[in-house]
Amino acid sequence: QVRLVESGGGAVQAGGSLRLSCAASGNTGRRYCMGWFRQAPGKQRAGVAAIYTGGGSTWYADSVKGRFTISQDNAENTVYLQMNSLKPEDTAMYYCAAKGAGSTYCSGGYWGWTDFGDWGQGTQVTVSS
Repeated sequence: QVRLVESGGGAVQAGGSLRLSCAASGNTGRRYCMGWFRQAPGKQRAGVAAIYTGGGSTWYADSVKGRFTISQDNAENTVYLQMNSLKPEDTAMYYCAAKGAGSTYCSGGYWGWTDFGDWGQGTQVTVSS
């Protein structure tokens, strides 16, 4: 089990950028699929991006491809989500989550939010038009 703490959310105008951070502590010696999810009011939580900490393979939702980049700093046990060209529809609470899994599972997107067991508290992103 890992403890996850997100940071970096805020309010920006459309077209702006934000970088979210997810700091992990606890059982960080394992390899994980680290995912970023988001949930807007009245909508289901959905995956945005994921990265396999053992090798860096990634997955992105179609809605963010080309705009968002997930990356990791293994020395700092931190995963980042760089969000560029933000749109009002990106407004949501963003969560970081972890699941012990392999590269193919992680980068193939063969999962949903219910498959992840460890969650952070979330960070709000608000994009105004």
